[in-house]
Amino acid sequence: MRRHELTDEQWAKIAPFLPPQRPATGRPAKDHRTILNAIVWLLKTGAPWRDLPERFGPWRTVASRFYRWQQAGVWERILKALQQEGAIDWSVNFLDGSTVRAHQHAAGAKGGKTSKRSAEAEAASRPRSLSAPTGKAVRSPAV
Repeated sequence: MRRHELTDEQWAKIAPFLPPQRPATGRPAKDHRTILNAIVWLLKTGAPWRDLPERFGPWRTVASRFYRWQQAGVWERILKALQQEGAIDWSVNFLDGSTVRAHQHAAGAKGGKTSKRSAEAEAASRPRSLSAPTGKAVRSPAV
């Protein structure tokens, strides 16, 4: 067993919740355990799909299976079963949403249309020019 791969014990707990290995028609599917090991490797390393090592097969196959199982509710069934069995210790495993980053455009920008009041404030603070001989400020005409 390599690093970032399922142990035999982990595989035995998860395998019953996966769809049948062999499809009724078409070519044989890639082994479920290999696909799961690829997904575990991706999740633990944080690498993008395209950087998946060749030993797991084509990245598109792994991505396709991952999303197909997501739509079929396979991941939810596995999670519920492991929770009921007590295999997940929530004192050790938890999620922390404070580390989720927002998109750079989501921070600090004023949004929406310009209000009448802000347009008036902008007009009142138009730049002034200084006349050279007197040094007095002269207000620019409103445009």
